[in-house]
Amino acid sequence: MNINQLSLDLSNWLFLGVVAGIPVYAAFKKVKVYDVFVSGAKEGFDITIKIVPYLVAMLVAIGMFRASGGFATIAHWLSPVLSKIGMPAEVLPLALIRPFSGSAANGMLAELTNTFGGNSYIAHLASTMMGSTETTFYVIAVYFGAASIRRTRHAVPAGLIADFVGVMAALVVCHFLL
Repeated sequence: MNINQLSLDLSNWLFLGVVAGIPVYAAFKKVKVYDVFVSGAKEGFDITIKIVPYLVAMLVAIGMFRASGGFATIAHWLSPVLSKIGMPAEVLPLALIRPFSGSAANGMLAELTNTFGGNSYIAHLASTMMGSTETTFYVIAVYFGAASIRRTRHAVPAGLIADFVGVMAALVVCHFLL
């Protein structure tokens, strides 16, 4: 038996152990597993209802900005600066939309891949950016909205700094590896 097969078998058994082990442990502790599960699902539904307005507002604003040509205008203005740091202007909209929406960013990544080809520098850079950044505003809207936190304090600046560092790291990595 080779190491890959052994690793696969071990991970499958560990996963099965966790999936089956939690209800068995709960039953051993005399917890009504189904009732607790239903209660948690109901609470999750209530939280979803609470955060929907935040998500709708954010997605509508992103859609309006994109439809108005805002991303294209910003990319055009910043293209001289971007070319000096080695960033194609075509990936700037992805870097700008990623902190807001993962779905919109995935759509832009697919569009870039279809336009420039899956093995192009732009597609590689865009893919690396997707893995190096986070949907900061989406995460804040969901988690802070669910917890009814109105004042985000340092969360937004810290998240945006991390996104900027992720974009810069993607540029450096792709520059040296491609």
